[in-house]
Amino acid sequence: MNRGVFITGTDTEVGKTVVSAGIAGALKTRGINVGVMKPVATGAMMTEDGLISNDAQFLLKSIRCDGPRELINPVSIELPLAPLVACRLDGLQIDLNKITDAFQRLTKTKDFVVVEGIGGVWVPITEDYFVCDMIEELGLPVIVVARAGLGTINHTLLTIKALQDRGIVVKGFIINGINEKEATIAERTNPEIIEEISRIPLLGVLPFDPKIDVSSLEIGDLIELTSRYVDLSTILL
Repeated sequence: MNRGVFITGTDTEVGKTVVSAGIAGALKTRGINVGVMKPVATGAMMTEDGLISNDAQFLLKSIRCDGPRELINPVSIELPLAPLVACRLDGLQIDLNKITDAFQRLTKTKDFVVVEGIGGVWVPITEDYFVCDMIEELGLPVIVVARAGLGTINHTLLTIKALQDRGIVVKGFIINGINEKEATIAERTNPEIIEEISRIPLLGVLPFDPKIDVSSLEIGDLIELTSRYVDLSTILL
């Protein structure tokens, strides 16, 4: 078993948090000592305890854990923008060492860590440091999360190629949020075409569950659906 996996997406709002939480929760039900991490989060909420990321809270809920939050989400920003833009507007500067330090500390206490990225692989965290740089630095294989519908072939193939051009191992891709009863021709055929052209394995197609809501921290049947529809064994290899 490797020490973890990095979950990235073809875009924002494709379901990275849902997939990351589902994988983490499903692995925990298998008896694995799993940790979660959201290295950089924007759109965090200001509370009495400081900025709190909804995505990080959702990840923690999936494994029934409370923290430590400084390791789970070392960089949290209030503005809901790309990190570089949010930092410029707020006059902030990200300490990249906090990310690697938090990851190293997590891996000392966990057998497997599910790390969720922010946006896509070329989202800028600083002027010269992107999500793909963070993936390289953490040394993790990647799972790409994609939408089911029209346009996802292009977006997914571009993401996979960008990762492979950097020498990053792409373990597979997951299609998220398909409505099985109302699936279009594109939604039904896209997964097979992406797998055929990229030669990267399809690890699963997660169906849409209206009970899952990250904003209100509603897990719904996510853990059960992930256990049923996602190839967890390949993820662990």
